[in-house]
Amino acid sequence: MQYTRRYVRIMPTAVTVALAAGLLTTTAPTAHAAAGATLPFTSVEAESATTTGTKIGPDYTQGTLASEASGRQAVRLNSGQRVEFTAPSAANALNVAYSVPDGQTGSLNVYVNGTKLAKTIAVTAKYSYVDTGWIPGAKTHHFYDNARLLLGQNIQAGDKVALEAASTQVTVDVADFEQVAGAASQPAGSVSVTSKGADPTGQGDSTQAFRDAIASAQGGVVWIPPGEYRLTSSLSGVQNVTLQGAGSWHSIVRTSRFIDQSSSSGGVHIKDFAVIGEVTERVDSNPDNFVNGSLGPNSSVSGMWLQHLKVGLWLMGNNDNLVVENNRFLDMTADGLNLNGNARGVKVRGNFLRNQGDDALAMWSLYAPDTNSSFENNTITQPNLANGIAIYGGTDITVRNNLVSDTNALGSGIAISNQKFLDPFHPLSGTITVDGNTLVRTGAMNPNWNHPMGALRVDSYDSAIEAQVKITNTTVTDSPYSAFEFVSGSGRGFAAKNITVDGATVRNAGTVVVQAEAQGAATFRNVTATGVGAAGIYNCPYPTNSGTFTLTDGGGNSGWSSTWSDCSTWPQPGQGNPDPDPARNLAKGRPATATGSQDVYTPGKAVDGDANSYWESANNAFPQSLTVDLGSSEAVRRLVLKLPPSAAWGARTQTVAVLGSTDGSNFSTVVGATGYRFDPATGNTVTVALPGSTNLRYVRLSVSANTGWPAGQFSEVEAYLTS
Repeated sequence: MQYTRRYVRIMPTAVTVALAAGLLTTTAPTAHAAAGATLPFTSVEAESATTTGTKIGPDYTQGTLASEASGRQAVRLNSGQRVEFTAPSAANALNVAYSVPDGQTGSLNVYVNGTKLAKTIAVTAKYSYVDTGWIPGAKTHHFYDNARLLLGQNIQAGDKVALEAASTQVTVDVADFEQVAGAASQPAGSVSVTSKGADPTGQGDSTQAFRDAIASAQGGVVWIPPGEYRLTSSLSGVQNVTLQGAGSWHSIVRTSRFIDQSSSSGGVHIKDFAVIGEVTERVDSNPDNFVNGSLGPNSSVSGMWLQHLKVGLWLMGNNDNLVVENNRFLDMTADGLNLNGNARGVKVRGNFLRNQGDDALAMWSLYAPDTNSSFENNTITQPNLANGIAIYGGTDITVRNNLVSDTNALGSGIAISNQKFLDPFHPLSGTITVDGNTLVRTGAMNPNWNHPMGALRVDSYDSAIEAQVKITNTTVTDSPYSAFEFVSGSGRGFAAKNITVDGATVRNAGTVVVQAEAQGAATFRNVTATGVGAAGIYNCPYPTNSGTFTLTDGGGNSGWSSTWSDCSTWPQPGQGNPDPDPARNLAKGRPATATGSQDVYTPGKAVDGDANSYWESANNAFPQSLTVDLGSSEAVRRLVLKLPPSAAWGARTQTVAVLGSTDGSNFSTVVGATGYRFDPATGNTVTVALPGSTNLRYVRLSVSANTGWPAGQFSEVEAYLTS
């Protein structure tokens, strides 16, 4: 069973300032091994390809299509539009991460060097648009899905592979190019499931055939030949056996519940096939998992393709010395893998996880502590509701050389936490080693408390952290908010102590390097930062007067000596330093309000980075206005106003006045009422130049007329510092 695991926290309106020691000296951080898994495929982002479609993003706003995409960007294709990739290496197979509008299905046509293949890639919203209303702060999420295709031919590096939306709008995120080996041969002495009556066409029910083969092959191998096999109920009593397929592209089992057992004597080895489920929503009381419970000691899972399940492996009971390696976890509605207590000596390494609906990899020390277990050299991307890696309690745990990117909401890249959720819980103890990890665009805004979570978070949520937490050789790149966060997320002020951060490179942190909100202490050595958005340190106790966090300068630190001075406000990305990207759109993702809106066409649609969605005011009631809060006073020189680019939006003229304010109360006219013509022949876009003396935080657009519809309408309002 999966349990809700989230902050619910309200920030105080004002807190006192606690200043940290200056961190000034410079030395290079220690070199370390490359992070992430060795993967059998090469990924190419759609936004880097050639396209006749529309690029969306980047965006970090929870609940938007661009924010859940790899790299926070993707390409939207309307019917007939294409995105063309240049193959990075030899390949004969393609996997595509994509999204289609809710409730729709369709296909992608595939072209190789201009020649259309007979095969197409089916696309569907069936496994997307997940709602978890019982999780505070959750919104509809899980927009993307993955679909794969054997091309039926070999392509070479430099060949052109195009995807074309055939019948419905498709947003393409990333394409994985892979050279898939031929199907493996049956091992000598193995028991084939087809010899027990399994149907490789996927039409018949093969459940009993699998059970019979497992019973016959005790101490040996159950062989799953190439084909598709349908199971209608889970397997149990699995022990002392190897389940082996011909390869994860060749042997496919269709079931949402593969193994469900509370105990096993162990010696179970599962490898080289796919288990693809039919889970379309998250129901925490259902064991809709590849493995639910236990495989027993000295077991292994390797070379598997796991998709469309609730959880890949939800492991309870005795799984001593289990090895989970070189697997793919795609499109789960909850966790990828969770070691739910009593995991001793478990190694999870070399796996690839994309589009998980909760923590991608988690250890949760419920009932018994997870001990001497590790997550190493895994590649994790796009967990869309929680953390990339989460350690909830446990003894002597290691998180090493992982690559985590693009956490979307309610989570960090890595979380080291004493959040217990249920009792009996075993808090962190011994030594927690967090070494050699790379975190890219990780950390997210927590909507429950309107406050961000850092790329790497240490959280004394339900009890003080007494373990030795050693964070070494970390790389944090493009975090939208902070790099390191120390917090007691329950708001009860437990201490986060015994922490060392030794050797870290921080590039382009959106706000601060260290976000300290709990009492406690940490020593920092050899932490260098460049491109810090606001200040080096935010050190503000939560709750107020609950005790300060002490930052000790261990030497070798540089680039983050300043402290954010106003604990009554949270710094916005880029605030306090020169803007690292003066060409960025200041309005995207910012709070927007309006005098009224029609149906679902709410003000936020005008600043979501998506030109196809739009705000529409109340009808037949001019004037109407839309107001955007840029977050701080800016020297805005240009506004770009858009309507959807579709030809269905006929040309129209809107009469618009631009007003501005620095306090949100007193507005003055910046540009008087002017008629602006929006024409689909020119992209339905107009540009409004602002006077050179304009400095404003709030931009208000007052619409007094529209020749195309009796309302104010904008699909995007963009604000720029450049003329």
